[in-house]
Amino acid sequence: MRLVFAGTPEVAVPALDALIASDRHEVVAVVTRPDAPAGRGRKLVASPVAERAQEAGIEVLKPVKPRDEDFLARLREIAPDCCPVVAYGALLPKSALDIPAKGWVNLHFSLLPAWRGAAPVQHAVLAGDEVTGASTFQIETGLDSGPVFGVLTEQVRPTDTSGDLLTRLAFAGSGLLVATMDGIEDGTLQAVPQPAEGVTLAPKIEVEDAKVDWAAPALRVDRVIRGCAPAPGAWTVFRGERLKLMSAVLAAGHTEPALAPGDLAVTKKAVYVGTGSHPVELVWVQPQGKKPMKAADWARGVRIEAGERLGD
Repeated sequence: MRLVFAGTPEVAVPALDALIASDRHEVVAVVTRPDAPAGRGRKLVASPVAERAQEAGIEVLKPVKPRDEDFLARLREIAPDCCPVVAYGALLPKSALDIPAKGWVNLHFSLLPAWRGAAPVQHAVLAGDEVTGASTFQIETGLDSGPVFGVLTEQVRPTDTSGDLLTRLAFAGSGLLVATMDGIEDGTLQAVPQPAEGVTLAPKIEVEDAKVDWAAPALRVDRVIRGCAPAPGAWTVFRGERLKLMSAVLAAGHTEPALAPGDLAVTKKAVYVGTGSHPVELVWVQPQGKKPMKAADWARGVRIEAGERLGD
């Protein structure tokens, strides 16, 4: 089939690569979000998908909005058979959905109908799911509600961050997306409607959602830190400034001294914080305006005094 691929971030690149490598399909164009400011200089930078497409000599379309008439006209000229999508980042209007003969097919990183929305992997980690996965489905005007072509499952490991899990799903899901294109092309694959039961929503994780509540049980604190890594990043307050919490481990064996929520205990090699149950050990942190560092190095540098704590 003639394909127009839609995607934007790094997580979409493995699927684009897999489709480019396919000997059954041709990626004739890519749709991605417009260049965005990045870095200290805030210079406009092309998306990872745009950069990969340019390397491969593929036409790149960057509509401000996918309902823009110039974009729709060009898509009609290209006349794709199907449009596979991975983390494009914009809602597609019906005027765009109607153009390809076989529609738009999304690779979504959850086992639908669970975790419909922008942050399925983060919510799976936050919820403590033991198993998640990826699904390919026909895009409709509803939020991730279309019929499903195929799924794969992936175990959520106890130490997984959202970034770890999303990376594995991106590579495994690329094979699922290619297999879905193959099945649509030869007519052997039919989409099945999602069940009405089991629908959960996964809205974008906002910065305020990533603030750690030290009065919560240690298991919840651990999930927030892992679920919000690498973005938007879990955080707390120390001496009136934000401290980003990049990684931590449960420290159930730490009993001396007893720690109230937010209280700190510092040794030469470790930093412990009290929670609503047992402590957690901070591993990597990032002070405001500085680079990430080991928590023990941070504690030595700031010279934590008796009675100081994390949180408001």
